[in-house]
Amino acid sequence: MSVRGALTPDAPRFDDIARTYDAVLVMSFGGPEGPDDVMPFLERVTSGRNIPRERLLEVAHHYDQFGGVSPINAQNRALIAALEAELKTHGPDLPVYFGNRNWHPFVTDTVREMRDAGVRRAIAFVTSGFSTYSGCRQYREDIIRALDAVPGAPEIDKIRVFFNHPGFIEPSIANLKAALAQVPAERRAAARVAFTAHSIPLTMAKGSAYEAQLAEAARLVADGAGRKAWDLVYQSRSGAPHIPWLGPDVLEYLKAAQAAGATDVVLAPLGFISDHMEVLFDLDVEAKETAAELGLHMVRAATVGTAPAFVRMIRELIVERMTERRTRVALGTMGAWQDVCPVNCCLLGGERRRSDTAAVG
Repeated sequence: MSVRGALTPDAPRFDDIARTYDAVLVMSFGGPEGPDDVMPFLERVTSGRNIPRERLLEVAHHYDQFGGVSPINAQNRALIAALEAELKTHGPDLPVYFGNRNWHPFVTDTVREMRDAGVRRAIAFVTSGFSTYSGCRQYREDIIRALDAVPGAPEIDKIRVFFNHPGFIEPSIANLKAALAQVPAERRAAARVAFTAHSIPLTMAKGSAYEAQLAEAARLVADGAGRKAWDLVYQSRSGAPHIPWLGPDVLEYLKAAQAAGATDVVLAPLGFISDHMEVLFDLDVEAKETAAELGLHMVRAATVGTAPAFVRMIRELIVERMTERRTRVALGTMGAWQDVCPVNCCLLGGERRRSDTAAVG
């Protein structure tokens, strides 16, 4: 099923027909790659949201601390290079294209490039493993707009979300174990473990399986690392104060943990696949500073990035869609998620507000 066809009431949840692809599209959020890009990027992300310019300047300062460059594009290019090598070695040997929602290379330009190169059908990998409006449905909408804007554009299918795929869970387990190893042995058993993910408005959360998928992924990772006790917290909230978002916020969590007697906290950014700006600033700067002020020893686990198992997972998910009546691999109790999303999946929410934040990328 193509992305365009997915938004119909009678779309089947699984696509058991063997598909043939002649390209892969890696889609992500995008981010500024120089100081002159920062404000135009933030203005694009927040377009139509009436965000005060003072808030945009505040967020721009986050990027200033990193030379005005978000690491997300470089990290995605590293992932693409690793995927190209994986596909060349193990097949299918397909070209990989890169398109963003909010900064160059924009997905519409990439779709035009694909068309001009003779691509007729492509499979899209989105750099979000969970079902929510901004992490799944909005990317499908981005693709549809690109297809509408480019005459003769290729058909594009989307890979299913991978929150419970072993290629995502297993490197996440390894990263959590490595982070726990940084806690002194005599305090390790008592260390608090908290998985973090991007907060979204409650109205949006009610329209998706985001919370349930995060909880399942966290349980799988914690079990694999031998941790029975863990917490799920949220970060990077950007909405107006009167609109309820998912919580608890990671900074409030740190304060509560210290008040409860904790001395060590390990934060695992399970909701993100790479160390982009929200991880680097919200956790490595803000959360680290808060922990230091509280006298907490905080360790931040790595994201999966270009872990070989994760790159291999992407190839396996491509092959999965190319195979008739395929076996869909998944861990835990929720099973493999749908190939094709129904019309009412991952709705934006009653507030009609985007969950894009002014601190992402």
